[in-house]
Amino acid sequence: MSARRKATTQISRLARRAGGTTTANRMVPEETPVALSFGGTTHAVMMASPADLEDFALGFSLTEGIIADLREIEAIEVEDHGAGIDIQIRLKDRANTRFEARRRRLAGPVGCGLCGIESIEEAMRSVDAVGSSKLTLDADDIVRSVKRLSKLQPLHIETGAVHAAGFYVPGKGIVMAREDVGRHNALDKLAGALAKTGIGGMSGAVVVTSRVSVEMVQKTAAIGSAFIIAVSAPTALAVRTAQEAGMTLVALVRGDDFDIFTHPDRVACGVAKHVA
Repeated sequence: MSARRKATTQISRLARRAGGTTTANRMVPEETPVALSFGGTTHAVMMASPADLEDFALGFSLTEGIIADLREIEAIEVEDHGAGIDIQIRLKDRANTRFEARRRRLAGPVGCGLCGIESIEEAMRSVDAVGSSKLTLDADDIVRSVKRLSKLQPLHIETGAVHAAGFYVPGKGIVMAREDVGRHNALDKLAGALAKTGIGGMSGAVVVTSRVSVEMVQKTAAIGSAFIIAVSAPTALAVRTAQEAGMTLVALVRGDDFDIFTHPDRVACGVAKHVA
């Protein structure tokens, strides 16, 4: 891991307030292009916070289905090229063969004017069912998970401009949290950190500070959690995908209020008053 960049930068700005206008400094988050390369070829480029990059590489590889577990990665090298960061990921033989076949499949002809049909299928990939999970939460768990995550966001406290993803385990609280300027990136970093420490996804709930898009549901399912809890609202496709996957989607957590969109049976008694 050779790349080390600051996650924040201090800048000067003109601040207008009720008492007048002053020049003052403020901390803002850095974002930089981060390439995820497999076998020497770039697979994706994300605008991301330059922190927890190994977790990012591990989590992205897992949640995108490139690897089944961490043992399929041979090495990770982070290279800083000035204009951006390149994370070079070397896969072991079987995983690399599988990935090369996938890459050839995605390089098909353009059919819709925007992308190949294989790419559309990839974006709409089915998720593994998590219906076997026995985890249940009560209303206090849901409210507590969001409150506790808010206290574990040093970058957001400093800048007010990044997302967070955390993992809540009943009786333990938020056991892991990661931040990034991108909500998907924060969740990928969380996935990587959980995998590194051996924390199983079925043991807790994913908690995010953003809206819930279908990608967030797909990545949560890849982690193995049956719960996704969000501060903001879900998309219709996210709700349908969570329903089909057997996942409990809780969103719009504001103070003691929240909405349960799918599989409310995992939320213990006393929450009916919260659902419209």
